[in-house]
This record gives sequence, C-alpha cells and structure tokens, in this order.
Amino acid sequence: MREPGLAGTPLTVTGYVFSTARQPIAHAWLDFSHADSNGSYDNAGFKLRGHQFTDNQGRYHLETIVPGEYPGRTRHIHVKVQAPGQSVLTTQLYFPAEPRNTTDSIFSPELLMQVQNTPKGQLATFNFVLALS
Repeated sequence: MREPGLAGTPLTVTGYVFSTARQPIAHAWLDFSHADSNGSYDNAGFKLRGHQFTDNQGRYHLETIVPGEYPGRTRHIHVKVQAPGQSVLTTQLYFPAEPRNTTDSIFSPELLMQVQNTPKGQLATFNFVLALS
C-alpha cells in the first residue's frame, strides 16, 4: 500500500496465518486499511487500502506507512482475515507503547504487533490464528 510520494514513516508488517491446530493456512485473504500519517482516511478512493493472500506457507508481507492518530483512537490498522471457505475475522492491529492505548475503549493488548525501528522505517510482526469450522 506504500506509494511513491506518500508522506509517513515506512512500515513493513509480516507474519503468518495459522489454524488453532498450529497449521499454516495457505491462500488466506487479508484486507488492510488505515489512516494516513495525519490521521485521515481516504473515504473516496483506495489509498492505504488493499488486500492480499498468504503464500503456500501461510505468510503475508505488507508494505505501508505508520498510520496517524485521530481523535478518540490510538494508532491502529484495520484487518479482515479469511481462510478459504471460512468466516471473516474483522479486527485491528495496534502499536506498542502508544500513549492512547490506555484510553482507547476498543484497544486490546492481545492485538499488539511486535515493532522495531530500523534505518529504513519500522518493522512489525503479527501472527493470526483462526478457528476453522
């Protein structure tokens, strides 16, 4: 979702989609969206919105920017995840050590990404675990 000329700190998010049996889920659908670096959403187009599928090992790799905050919310990324033929999980990913984490009414510590700063931006990881029916 990172485009040339887009303002903001580069962010790469990687991880896996697993079943509760700890098996990787190939071809799981992930849909991401978030605010720009100023905390604004593109409600007229598709900037900072997109989807992808996991590879055969259940891996995903997202290149974007660190989203900005907006009133009442902590910094976050919206995510929908769906294993083939299964229900959609709708959730959000959060950043550690954000001051607003403690005041955001829907923040959940279980959804914190592991984030590290690098010379080229931030690198985050998060693994999704889905219950299959």
